Amino acid sequence: MKASITISFAIALAAIVCSGGDTTSLDGLVAEALAGNPEIKAFSAEIVATKGERRTAGEWQNPEASTEAGAKIVRDYHGNTLGDGIMWTLGATQTFEYPGRVTLRKAIANHQIALAELGLEGFRTALAARVRAAAFRAALGKAKAGAADEIAKRFDELATVLSQRPAAGVAQQADVRIIEASAIALKRRPLEAHRETQSAIYELNQLRGARVDSPLALPNIDLTLRPLPSVATLLATARDRNYDVRTRVLELEQQGYKIRLALNERWPAVRIGPVAHNERADTNEYLVGISASLPLPLWNTNTGKIETERARAAKVEAELMALIRDVERKVADAEFTYRSRREEADDLQKSVLPQLREAAETGDRNYRDGAIPVSIYTELQKQYLDSIDAFTAAQAAAIEARQQLEQLTIMRLDSEKR
Repeated sequence: MKASITISFAIALAAIVCSGGDTTSLDGLVAEALAGNPEIKAFSAEIVATKGERRTAGEWQNPEASTEAGAKIVRDYHGNTLGDGIMWTLGATQTFEYPGRVTLRKAIANHQIALAELGLEGFRTALAARVRAAAFRAALGKAKAGAADEIAKRFDELATVLSQRPAAGVAQQADVRIIEASAIALKRRPLEAHRETQSAIYELNQLRGARVDSPLALPNIDLTLRPLPSVATLLATARDRNYDVRTRVLELEQQGYKIRLALNERWPAVRIGPVAHNERADTNEYLVGISASLPLPLWNTNTGKIETERARAAKVEAELMALIRDVERKVADAEFTYRSRREEADDLQKSVLPQLREAAETGDRNYRDGAIPVSIYTELQKQYLDSIDAFTAAQAAAIEARQQLEQLTIMRLDSEKR
């Protein structure tokens, strides 16, 4: 029988198609995950909480009311009572912050809102990248499983044909046993590939907020490894768009406002309000006026808090510089990995895989005709399957590096649209 690989690696090499039932697009699967993922609610709640803090930062302090009451007795120098009665005092004060203090608190709260919104945006981007990565793994697993299934079926069919022939000696029986043993060993590979595909489906279900065992129709996925922008472009984009870098920049800006607030708090707030006082004894006296109070900044000039905020600003600045260097290193490393693994996959696609596929099919025909021994036949099939494994491993490593670059640079690199 002339067996051929029905899963052509022209599909696996250029545009591996992974489908099942009614499929949706990859972007549709990402949108479904963004709509159904439960963790997004936590980020949304954090944004609401920070907006509440912003409102609190802009609110005035409540006025304070005070009262005093008692008795008044008036005596002359000889101890004779001239009169007695009651006395009371009513007052109210409103706190007025030092100029600019409320504005600084609002600025700090606004940066906190921006950090929360940036956290949600970063999570959505990371979630989309995880969805695409899981879909890519499923596509690779299915393509790998298809090729491994074809080789295993070839051994099964050949073992069946040989076992049905009349016994022609010990050599033929040995060939049958070798073919059967090879078929058993090769069946592990498609099982592993199917397991990888199913594991990716489980992850996709969890990412989109569905039951882990829910049926999922995988989209058609193009796994073409396209060229990347230059390293300089990737590095510049990562410095501008990377969520971790942008978070540190916002924190540094926020820390600057905290330093200004600490400097502002050296000067006290003022309490001002009306006051009324009445005394009744031998006379009836009313006093009406305005009271004002403020702490005197003599012993505490907020020096400790100012030093603390400045030290924190220096720490955030140092962390930002270290983070930028770390992101640049990761970008360069991922770009090199992608480029080298892409070249490896291209070489396998253009030369090694077609040659080994042809050798495997020719070996199958020649063995059936008795032209080659079973050892050469099995070695050819295994070498072809090993080359498929090498190709899928190179593609998987390249796709993983590309996904890392996408998260570092916040760019879509898996399509022609940048």
